[in-house]
Amino acid sequence: MIGVWENLTEVLEGGIVRLEPLAVRHEEGLFRAAEDEGIWRWMQYGAGRGREEFHRWIQDAIGRSEDGVEGAFATLDARTGEPIGSTRFLALRPEHRGLEIGWTWLAPSRWGTGANVEAKLLMLEHAFGRLGCMRVELKTDRRNERSRGAMEALPAEFEGVFRRHMLLPDGSVRDSAYYSITDDDWPDVRANLRRRLGNIPEKEREAR
Repeated sequence: MIGVWENLTEVLEGGIVRLEPLAVRHEEGLFRAAEDEGIWRWMQYGAGRGREEFHRWIQDAIGRSEDGVEGAFATLDARTGEPIGSTRFLALRPEHRGLEIGWTWLAPSRWGTGANVEAKLLMLEHAFGRLGCMRVELKTDRRNERSRGAMEALPAEFEGVFRRHMLLPDGSVRDSAYYSITDDDWPDVRANLRRRLGNIPEKEREAR
């Protein structure tokens, strides 16, 4: 099947977060982590729409992973195992050794704790090291300054804006800002992410 990538998802262990292939057992914890509407401002799902829609969102993500067209993870607190967010590999192009990291969100209590930094490090290590990627893409709504800042801090290369790129559920049209990291960039990106993790005080790594 086109788009299938062997060993796309597996457990990725870090000191702050643990990424596990998304499963039904994560749903309840993720629903609680996803309650803040601020998480979903720039994404196509809104947690405020309720448990039923969140259940459909989880089932869709798991189904896509099982079909091999995406690879969804639950992001867990590495110490407690508490679900705190989710992220995915998508837009798979194994024949061209490329994919996208997206659908990334975290409970606001984990913003600024190093959770996102380490999750990106784990996923990029998996992509470039085990999957043999030569290109990893990231994209976000052009107006999402927080997400764009996080991508630039990796640092990922800004490649431009895809105008009128997506239709959103509310009928509005999204322009998408695209970024990328290549295998040539990866050694410097990896060193930067490790440096940033080393500079995070221990107390900031813990849940607030």
